[in-house]
Amino acid sequence: MANLAVNFCGMEFINPVMPAAGPPVRDADCVLACAKGGAGGLVTKTISVKAAEVPRPCMEEISGGFLNTELWSELPPEQWIQEEYVKCRVPGLPLIVSLGYTANEITSLVPKVSNFADALEISTHYVGKDINPIIKSLKAAKESGLPVFMKISPGIPDVGEFVKALESEGADGFVAINSVGPCLHIDIENGNPFMGSKMGYGWLSGKAIKPIALRHVYEIASNVSVPVIGVGGISTGKDAIEMMMAGASAVQMCTEPILRGPKVYGKVAEEMNKWLDQHGYVSVEDIIGLAIKNMRNRSFSTTPIYPEVNKEMCISCGMCVESCAYQAIKLEPKACIDISKCFGCGLCVTRCPKKAIKL
Repeated sequence: MANLAVNFCGMEFINPVMPAAGPPVRDADCVLACAKGGAGGLVTKTISVKAAEVPRPCMEEISGGFLNTELWSELPPEQWIQEEYVKCRVPGLPLIVSLGYTANEITSLVPKVSNFADALEISTHYVGKDINPIIKSLKAAKESGLPVFMKISPGIPDVGEFVKALESEGADGFVAINSVGPCLHIDIENGNPFMGSKMGYGWLSGKAIKPIALRHVYEIASNVSVPVIGVGGISTGKDAIEMMMAGASAVQMCTEPILRGPKVYGKVAEEMNKWLDQHGYVSVEDIIGLAIKNMRNRSFSTTPIYPEVNKEMCISCGMCVESCAYQAIKLEPKACIDISKCFGCGLCVTRCPKKAIKL
C-alpha cells in the first residue's frame, strides 16, 4: 500500500484528507465524527468574537453543485473556548483552528485559542485591492507562535502576487478556496429564492467549483514555497489526486461530507491509496505539484491531435456522435472518426463512457 502520510509545518497527517471549516465541524461531537470517519487531520468551524446569526434556510443542493448562506460558527466563542476545543483533541491528528475576520477580532481570539491548536486558519473573505487589512490579520494571528494558514477567496485579480506578498509577511501556508459567489437560484414553483438571506443570495460549493479551486491551487503553489491545502469540489479520491497534482499538500472537504456523512473522509483516502497503488506510486508526496512540473515541458499547439477509437472497447452508444459539433463521427457500427472533418476538440474523449476514444 502507498504511504498516504504527509508532513508540513511540523504537523504529521496520517493521510492528506481533512474537513473544511463548515457545518461538518460545527461542534466537538462533529469533529470527533470526522476523526472516526477517517480524516487525517482536523479543522474546526470558523469562530469570531460573537456567534453568527445564520439565515434560514441556509443549504440547498442544486444541479451540479450546492448553495449555502452559512456564516461563521453559530455557537458563541466562549462555548468553543470553554467546552468544545478541548474535546476536539484527538491523539495523532493535528488540529487546525479557524478564526475570522478582522485584525482586531483575531487579536482578541488568539490568546484564548492558541493552547488548543496546532495551527491557525485565518478566514477574511478578502476580494479587494488593498492588502493591508489582510496583512494586519495575518500579523495578529502570528502572535500565537503557531503556523498560520491564510484562506483565499476566489476573485482576487492576481492571486499569485497576492500570496507572494502574504508569504513575505510570514504566512506559513494557504487554504484555497472559499466558496464562490454570491449566486442566485430561484424556485420556479413559487418565484422565490430558496436561500433565506435578505437578497436570496447564496454561495456556491461542491463539484461545480472544482475547476476554479484547481486553478487557484495551481497558481498559488506555483508562486510560493509554503504548503497549500486545496479545497473545493472534492468528492472522490481522484478529485483529491488531481488537487494534489495541482500543488496541494493536503485537501479539505465540506460539501461532500454534508451530503454523505463523515465516513467520506476515509473513503476518499482509500480511493487515493488504490489509485496510487495502481499507478505505481510509493507515496502520495510523489504526486504533489506533478502538474506544475509537467507544465514546464509542455508545448502549446493549435494543430489538431486526432482521437483514435479502440473498436473492442466501443459499445456503439452514440454519445460521441450526438455531441460532435463538427459531424466528424459516425457509427459503422462502431464509432468511426473522419479526420477530414475532425477539429481535434477532444470532447468525444471526455464523453465516451467506456474510455474507448483517446488522443
